[in-house]
Amino acid sequence: MNGQPMKGRLITLEGGEGAGKSTVLAAVRERLAGRGLDVVVTREPGGTAFGEAVRAIVLDPAQRDVCAESELLLMFAARAQLVREIVLPALATGRWVLSDRFTDASYAYQGGGRGQPDARIAELEAWAAPVRPDLTLLLDLPVAEGMARAGARGAADRIERESGDFFERVRAAYRARARAEPSRFRLIDSSRPVDDVRAAACAAIDAYVDSTPVPA
Repeated sequence: MNGQPMKGRLITLEGGEGAGKSTVLAAVRERLAGRGLDVVVTREPGGTAFGEAVRAIVLDPAQRDVCAESELLLMFAARAQLVREIVLPALATGRWVLSDRFTDASYAYQGGGRGQPDARIAELEAWAAPVRPDLTLLLDLPVAEGMARAGARGAADRIERESGDFFERVRAAYRARARAEPSRFRLIDSSRPVDDVRAAACAAIDAYVDSTPVPA
C-alpha cells in the first residue's frame, strides 16, 4: 500500500453464521504464539474505536431500513480505519495479524447476500483497504446447521435475522472465492466435532508457517 515490503503476515478467518470462528480463532492464536510469532488479533467490523461504533450500527436490529449500499460503505469505512490503524503498522513491524473476517466477508455478505456487484466491492477494496490476506481459513457448514447454532446463542443481531436464502447466497459466494483462489484459502468442514475443526485449522496454520520464509 505504501510501497514498503510487509514483514508480517495477515491471516483471516471467514465463514457464515454459527461456523465457529470464535472457537477456532482462539486455537489459531494459541498455535501461532506457540510458534514464537507476535500476534495481533482483531475483528470486522470493529477492531478500532471507530470500527466498533460502526459495528454497533451495522448489527443493530433497530436499523431495519439500512440499504445495501449504505451497509457496504459502512463496512469499508470500518475496514479502512482498521487497515491504517492496526493492520499495516503491525505487518510493517513483523507482527502477524489474525482477523475474524476481512474483505472476503464483503464479497460474501454484501456481494452474494445483498447483490452488490463484485466490481464495486473490488473498487472499494483497491481504494480503502488494499491489503490481501496471506492465508484465509474458510469455515464451511450447511446453512441450516449454522443458523441453528447462531439461534442458540441468544438474541439475533440485524444480519443474523436474514433469511435462509440470504445465507445460502453468502455461502455460495464464499465457496466460489475459495475455488478461485485455492492457494490462499483452506476450506474447513466446520460441521465436524469442534476438536476436529480446531485440529484442521491448526494443521493448516502449521503447514503455512512451515512453508513461509521469515523476512530479514
